[in-house]
Amino acid sequence: MLEIKVLTLFPDMVRAVLETSILGRAQAQGQVRYEVTDIRDFSVDKHRTVDDTPYGGGAGMIMMASCIVEAVEAVRTSDASPVLLTSPQGDRLDERLTLELLAEAESEGEIILVCGHYKGIDERAQDILGMREISIGDYVLSGGELPALVIVDAMVRRVAGVLHDAASADCDSFTAERDGGLDCPWYTKPPVYRELAIPEVLLTGHHAKIEQWRQEQARARTRARRPDLLGEPDAKIAPER
Repeated sequence: MLEIKVLTLFPDMVRAVLETSILGRAQAQGQVRYEVTDIRDFSVDKHRTVDDTPYGGGAGMIMMASCIVEAVEAVRTSDASPVLLTSPQGDRLDERLTLELLAEAESEGEIILVCGHYKGIDERAQDILGMREISIGDYVLSGGELPALVIVDAMVRRVAGVLHDAASADCDSFTAERDGGLDCPWYTKPPVYRELAIPEVLLTGHHAKIEQWRQEQARARTRARRPDLLGEPDAKIAPER
């Protein structure tokens, strides 16, 4: 069973999401186990302080190295277990990275996610723990809880047996089935809604033609919305962080 350990200043917020929908079902079915740790339990004084002003001056507060390091050391069962830090300065999360993180976590049996907060964390925590920084996009949030939950959700849905139909995930956007591009349009009943009919090919029952149509539509949608995924020379590609 894969163990996912989240270190946070807001454990109730994290637990509420982990107990819901597919994430909650994955734990109930025994595919994963979540452990949520309050970083304040490793604070340095009776006031449960976990932050202080930055050396050298400047705006904002910095999370202390001690509370992070000691929290990770308390829950980590092996020095090889991966430790992630949510950070806008990290590697940008995508499907390839998600599968890479999942494979590493399953290999070690656990993965630890540290939710950053305030202006940032004392760099010495990074020096000691060697955490891998992961970003979910080029913007800054008020805390690392939402990014951590995004990372967990992206991984857990790819754990074997979590989804009722694993083939559904295999043809999502960014998967090998879609050549790394976007997914095709999908339709369900009724066949006509407000005078809009579904494409006729979907009613033919000809599976080869339907799959060809879906591949064509996926590629057209990718070219229109994300040409950078196709490696086209005039694509506007956001700079790597």
